[in-house]
Amino acid sequence: MIDYSTFTEEALEARWKDLSQDHADLDAAIQALAASPVPDLVIIGRLKRKKLALKDELARIEHYLNPDIIA
Repeated sequence: MIDYSTFTEEALEARWKDLSQDHADLDAAIQALAASPVPDLVIIGRLKRKKLALKDELARIEHYLNPDIIA
């Protein structure tokens, strides 16, 4: 796991953008594989797990960009 506390805000935003694009690409790949006549469920499962891991990492970055501050 990457320690995002040392990143600048600009670096975090750039990382978030890259990961968001990767997440969208995986979603498109999953949809394309699922639409095939004989979908490979093993590959689809692997891609879904990667997509979920990206989603978790995106949430961690968002936490650093927008921390919960109780006022």
